[in-house]
Amino acid sequence: MLSIRRLSKTYGGPRSRLMLQDINFEVAPGEYVAVMGESGVGKSTLLNLIAGLDLPDSGSISFEGAELTTLDDNARTLVRRDRMGFVFQAFHLLPHLTVMRNIMVPLALIGVAPDESSRMADEMLEAVGIAALAAAYPRELSGGEMQRVAIARALVHRPRLVLADEPTGNLDTDTARQVLRVLSEQIKRNAGAGILVTHSAAAAATTDRVYVLTADGLQLRTERGWR
Repeated sequence: MLSIRRLSKTYGGPRSRLMLQDINFEVAPGEYVAVMGESGVGKSTLLNLIAGLDLPDSGSISFEGAELTTLDDNARTLVRRDRMGFVFQAFHLLPHLTVMRNIMVPLALIGVAPDESSRMADEMLEAVGIAALAAAYPRELSGGEMQRVAIARALVHRPRLVLADEPTGNLDTDTARQVLRVLSEQIKRNAGAGILVTHSAAAAATTDRVYVLTADGLQLRTERGWR
């Protein structure tokens, strides 16, 4: 599904910094994998490149047969909108919309009819265990509840690839465990594949396979023994 070959990225300026160098990485359909690493080694940069939000200096990113590095901005935006879902540490819910309306946003962007959009959002609310909160606003929710809304929003349009960037960084241990379980279950049930970026070994242990990104040449490698 996703194949990355010899990917490198440097941020310029007077103090240019090599963030990623010669990265090779694959995700097959049905896989849920983790990318671990300390802050500042390039984990979020890697996600941004996979999502087409940024372009590498060199290398290729092939997603379901499309070479993202050769697409223009509009084409990458369509791939991102239609075939990817995103879960962030900061939730990014729209405060003026109810939980239900927040979840329906991706469906509106791809032109799903209102009745069908409502039905699909209802299904995701049930799936992540917050159906009773459909009419609530983000300000009325706990951190764990907001993250469940964010997961439902990321998965409601049945994306082929889910990208999760430190989704439990703001949560306590018990809530984080619950959210990770929901995320793993829903990726397996609704999405083609998922990538979890985290610095937590406990979070990484909920995935099928773990990679570690280090500052030592910024190489991505398979790491065994986490589970």
